[in-house]
Parts: sequence; C-alpha cells; structure tokens
Amino acid sequence: MQITTSRGFAPTTMGEAIQFSEMLAGSNMVPKAYQGKPMDILVCVQWGMELNLAPMAALQNIAVINGKPSVYGDTMLALVQASAVCEGIEESFEGDGTSNPVAVCVAHRKGRKPVVARFSRDDAQRAGLWNKVGPWQAYPKRMLQMRARGFALRDQFPDILKGLVSAEEAQDYPEASDASKKLAQKPANPLDMVGQVSDPVLIEEAMADTVEPAFASVVIDISPVEEEPVTVTAVTEVAELPAPDPEPATGFALMVPGRDAPFSQHATLGEWQNAYEDLAEKTATAGARTYEERRTALKKLKQANAETLQSIDTVARVRHTAAYSQRLAALGAAQ
Repeated sequence: MQITTSRGFAPTTMGEAIQFSEMLAGSNMVPKAYQGKPMDILVCVQWGMELNLAPMAALQNIAVINGKPSVYGDTMLALVQASAVCEGIEESFEGDGTSNPVAVCVAHRKGRKPVVARFSRDDAQRAGLWNKVGPWQAYPKRMLQMRARGFALRDQFPDILKGLVSAEEAQDYPEASDASKKLAQKPANPLDMVGQVSDPVLIEEAMADTVEPAFASVVIDISPVEEEPVTVTAVTEVAELPAPDPEPATGFALMVPGRDAPFSQHATLGEWQNAYEDLAEKTATAGARTYEERRTALKKLKQANAETLQSIDTVARVRHTAAYSQRLAALGAAQ
C-alpha cells in the first residue's frame, strides 16, 4: 500500500483495497454510514479515485442518500474549481428581501458559453420543498443556493462530477418506497401512471409476474357446502340414462388458487376483467384475515390468472397493475 505525503494511504491492488476497507469499517473515525460496511467503503473509495479525491476525503464527502451516490455542495464546488478547465463560479441572489428570492449560479468553462442556473422560492414551492421540515425550514436561502449551484455545475462540468448530484439535492428526492406508492395510486386515466412515475424499472417490477413460494392461505373459501340428506321415495323401476358429455369450456376462466376448475366463466375479456377486479377487491378487504394474509392472497390470485392478464391489451393491464399495487400498498400501510 502506497503512502504519499498529500494523499495518505493509497491502495494499489484489489487485495490492499479490501484490507484497507475492512480496517476502516471497524473504526469509529469514519462516518457512521460506513461503519461496519467494508464493501460500501470500497465502492466509496473507488468513486473518490474517479473524482480525484483521496480515500479519507471520499469517505467524508461522498454519501448515498435515498439510493443515490452524491457529494456535498461545497465538495462539488471544490472539485470543479480544482479543474484546469474551470474559469470561475459566480453565485448571487436576485430579489433578496422580496417574497420570491432567486439564487443564481453562473459557471464559466474554458471554450464554452457560461451556464446560468436559477432556483427561486416559487420553484421550491412548486417542488414541495419550501418550509419542508429540516434544512429547507432552517436554512432556506442556503438550500436555494445549493440547488442553483448543483444545476449549473452538473450542466457545465458533467465530465468532472461523473453524474453525481449534490447531497442537498439528493435529500429531496423521494425514496424508492415513496415512488412505489406513487405507482400504486390508481389514476383516473390508466395512461396517466406513466406521468406519475418515470422510472421504467418500477413499472416493470409492478407488472412482472413474480414467483412466490407456496402459501397456506387462499383467496376465497371455495370448499363445498355440506348438503342436508334428502329422503327419496322408492320406485319399482328406474330408467338408466347415459351420463351427458361435459360441455367444453368457452370464454375466459377466472381462476382461484388451490382449485383446478374455474371459479367462474366469462364470455368476454371485459366481463372477465370486471369479475377479476371484484374478486381482488373482496380479497383485499376480507376482514377475517390479517393484512399479511390478504397481501399473500392477492399475489396468489394474480399468479393464478397470469395467462389471462398477459393476453389483455397494455392499457387494461396497466389499470389492473395499478389497482393491484394500490391494494398491496394500502395493506402494507395499514399495519
């Protein structure tokens, strides 16, 4: 492991990097987010190398917030100013003292036109940030400044920042679970779901047919009802009639877990979809079951009807997916 006067320890092989990360993970001198996590430290140090940050500087200034690697706003500015292509960064406020102050950042780079970014109080209000509990409430002007700075530097110096956002900006992004809840909300028009959630991975995960382990619960109680015995008067002669041939199944079958025969048969896909949604809603609101049992039952009902769900058109499938996700999210939030 190399030691330099300005950058401290610098691992030169993967083995050294792993050993270095394990040593730091056991130290209380690294940020708590990295304590006991040598693999996170290893990735962070690698990010630091790409950003020209020494290992300890990387650990202090790179953070994963809401699932996104980020650097603090002051570090972002330092990285840019240290580059030979940077010709200066200007930051100011317009309308200071008014009802709508605007943070302005102008990023100058050799051979390019300046990039100007503005972020106002109105912008923050539209984004649901103004007076948000935390830094936005305690230091609103500073947060406006960080947002304008982040936009300008990322637009002018993407090659230096390697796609990283500022930590101040990353803190305002919703977590993955929040994005999933957005996906679960049933829109008035099913196609509006694409506008609510832009991440294709979330949409694909919601629409994918997942393989679940065997579950003890079922969607609906379909056990046969015991009938009372019927007294039949004896007759002297009974005509033996041939058993009728079973009628071939037609239309679209609604299946339930644990039963080979269809629960109901429907002439059109539209009728089947209405019956499927009705059964799913009854399954989700079955008061005798726990929330976990209801979620399990919904997943198993979807699996039992996966073939028919795949045969319907995309718009209708989006509608069913949104309703399915909404029910799961509601049952999860209810606990």
